[in-house]
Amino acid sequence: MKWLQTIQHLDIQTFNWCMARRRREQLTALSRAVSKTADGWMYLLFFACYALVEPETGLALATLAFWAFGLERCVYWVLKNTCRRNRPQQALAEFTSFIIPSDTFSFPSGHTSGAFLFTLLVASQLLALLPFLLIWAIGVASSRIFLGVHFPTDTLVGACLGSLVGYGMFGLFATQGWL
Repeated sequence: MKWLQTIQHLDIQTFNWCMARRRREQLTALSRAVSKTADGWMYLLFFACYALVEPETGLALATLAFWAFGLERCVYWVLKNTCRRNRPQQALAEFTSFIIPSDTFSFPSGHTSGAFLFTLLVASQLLALLPFLLIWAIGVASSRIFLGVHFPTDTLVGACLGSLVGYGMFGLFATQGWL
């Protein structure tokens, strides 16, 4: 288990580096704004609007999103409540996060997982948006670190979780002819 200690040590070093950045106030304000875009309401709004504009493909994508986010939330919840990793505020002495997180544990980052899942689902139909969506999803992951509610590995695993669920569900829907 020495490798876990090494990862934890690197995680804390990277987290502390992020917290020591100059222009902390501007980073915090930007991080709050970016993080809010991944609270979930935007996903629902996008899929509803897309289904109205492109009824056939939009409804199929909304159905895919419903099942993909359902699976992603279940896996996320199991991981979060099985691993039970403390958030930086509980794990690091004399550190206070910049926002109050919605739950107790930090691993994995649900905001990051959702952002990467959304990115893959939308890009499956609107490939031209992929560069912008990737920048946004990376911004969401970074914002969670800069707000002090996640360690870097929390967001890395969140990105992997959202991406894997997105690829898997898209593959399932595509092979079944549902997309």
